[in-house]
Amino acid sequence: MKGPRDSAAGWRHRAQTLRVPLGFVAAALFVLLAQPTPVSMAIGGSLSLVGLGWRAWATGHLRKDEVLTVRGPYRLARNPLYWGSAWMTLGCLIAGAPWPLALLVAGLFVGIYWPVMQAEAAHLSRLFPDTYPGYAARTPLFVPDLRRLAAALGDGFDWRLYVRHREYQAGLGLATVFLLLGLKLWWAG
Repeated sequence: MKGPRDSAAGWRHRAQTLRVPLGFVAAALFVLLAQPTPVSMAIGGSLSLVGLGWRAWATGHLRKDEVLTVRGPYRLARNPLYWGSAWMTLGCLIAGAPWPLALLVAGLFVGIYWPVMQAEAAHLSRLFPDTYPGYAARTPLFVPDLRRLAAALGDGFDWRLYVRHREYQAGLGLATVFLLLGLKLWWAG
């Protein structure tokens, strides 16, 4: 018989597996039901660009499973990629989501990314048992500690990592969503 810990681990694994396909389904549903206005598109687009930039900055430091990444935005939070994704999602929701859909997507985001962050923390604890516990103790899980921003900005950026992780795909996806929202706005107007 499975205990609560086993079912929680199972959900974390399913969340990791489902996050990308569910993201595509949510994006399609969002575009279909969106009700953009010029003002909502401008505000939402600006917030989404902040998130896109944050994700790009994080990816230019990430050496996944090679070393424990503690530079750049990883000085500020253990999950800066998801922080950027949250801003991108918020921007898209402001750009055109009716509030019931916005609440559904926000719930989906939390329901998927919270267990994913927990699973990744467990993975990093196993991979880096000597360094991860200290890093986790001094670095917030999700919301960045901006008091360390000056140091984080001085950590450089590696474009090769950005390309290796294909982070440009996030920008292409965001551009596609806003292009579709713009077409929907134009068609309705």
